[in-house]
Amino acid sequence: VTPHKKNMLGNGNYDVNVIMAALQTRGFEAVWWDKRRDVGSIALPNVTGFILNVPSNLRWGPLRLPLKRQHWIGVREVGGVYYNLDSKLRSPHAIGTADELRKFLRHQLRGKNCELLLVVPEEVEVHQTWRSDN
Repeated sequence: VTPHKKNMLGNGNYDVNVIMAALQTRGFEAVWWDKRRDVGSIALPNVTGFILNVPSNLRWGPLRLPLKRQHWIGVREVGGVYYNLDSKLRSPHAIGTADELRKFLRHQLRGKNCELLLVVPEEVEVHQTWRSDN
């Protein structure tokens, strides 16, 4: 087992520290989102992307097991449209506009065991300009 995995299954649920370190090598920071705050206070133009850690059904081949595990998904804006880049999807799924993104994030954060990271350039993190309520 590699030390950056959370569990013995080696199923890709990497420890958040690995994700944060990888982002830092590219000049980005991951900001933990406080779920008590509304996502309406995120300054979307200053956020490069989003990483969510969500519960996911466990599968073994075609079999769906009665267990859940955590799964990382990415969300990114391309050409004015936000996309769900979940590796379990056959292709990126269009979420839509900024308003639709906020609705998507609110829905995800209402679920049990969901966490949100904002991916921002280092300078944005230092000055906290990812917040629209500064």
